[in-house]
Amino acid sequence: MTDRSHLERQRKLLTATVTDFDVDRQKAFLIGVVTSTSDIPEAETSIAELALLTDTAGSLPVFDVVVRRDSLDAGTLIGRHRAEALAVEATALDIDVVVFDRELSPGQQRNLQEIFECDVVDRVGLILDIFAQHAHSSDGMLQVELAQHRYRLPRLRGQGQSLSRQGGGVGGSGIGTRGPGETKLETDRRRILDRIRKVESLLTDLAGDRQTRSKSRKKAGLPLLSLVGYTNAGKSTLFNKLTGANVLVEDRLFATLDSTVRKLSLPNGHDALVSDTVGFVRNLPHQLIKAFQATLEEVGDADVLLHVVDASDTDPDRQIESVHEVLREIGANDIDELLVFNKTDIADKVAVDRLLALYPGSVAVSAITGEG
Repeated sequence: MTDRSHLERQRKLLTATVTDFDVDRQKAFLIGVVTSTSDIPEAETSIAELALLTDTAGSLPVFDVVVRRDSLDAGTLIGRHRAEALAVEATALDIDVVVFDRELSPGQQRNLQEIFECDVVDRVGLILDIFAQHAHSSDGMLQVELAQHRYRLPRLRGQGQSLSRQGGGVGGSGIGTRGPGETKLETDRRRILDRIRKVESLLTDLAGDRQTRSKSRKKAGLPLLSLVGYTNAGKSTLFNKLTGANVLVEDRLFATLDSTVRKLSLPNGHDALVSDTVGFVRNLPHQLIKAFQATLEEVGDADVLLHVVDASDTDPDRQIESVHEVLREIGANDIDELLVFNKTDIADKVAVDRLLALYPGSVAVSAITGEG
């Protein structure tokens, strides 16, 4: 049964990858890949996050495995023999979709779909689908559409069978069919390229509007504090607590995609602006950072970054480094930063004390209770 929000996305002419994660909780088979035994703990953490991403997209992760290889296979990433063995397990579990915790080339994706005889998506396609579900502003929807078209363009070959299964158009659904776009998945390369150019032009116009607003803000002397952090670290909850806003808060990854700015009255009687924007994840694909450059420009314009960290997470240090990697890529790593360890209401006190000692000048708060 298609839910109400899904129908609403269809009415907005949303389109995204080609797999349906949103109808009847499709069962997902998750696969991670490492080339060194020492990388297995990191891969297990990453695939646990992939399970959360899969759940956020609307599917049900029922099995996961980390494959160890000496080198990555050009044709199937994990080798045909291993892929065929895993396909037997997937069939026994009645799997609907296989999700890889790496980026797949178009050829690898086609080969794996032939072996598994079901839809195969990679980390990029999965995150794009989540972005498609959560984009609501003009900026956000256009940025998602642009990223999706660029992702699809080299994958047009071999998508006909998937498209015939879903029917295409506004009545289609799932990864590859959600997100701002045309009324059907367009397999004509020329038309997709034309649409890419059109969206790029629209985003350029919106970028000009943002620059105008930024100049007005600076002229008014209002400092900008930008909330950044790992996805689901509690940025939106803290944003609401600071500003009295009512931004959507969900215990899900990428619940916030569109940037929101509100005024904050400081204790010294002065005013400032606070922005809340998309959260980051480990191994965030470069093309997604590039696609969301417009949204992330606001981070680069900030006077101070409030870097929100989930103090209750099992590896907050890795979250911090993942955020710093993205900040370096967008050229925002030199902006003054205040580390804010959030969720002290559920975090272990010893762990919080360790973090405060390890990161001098940081603060610990609970956006839920107001502590700190």
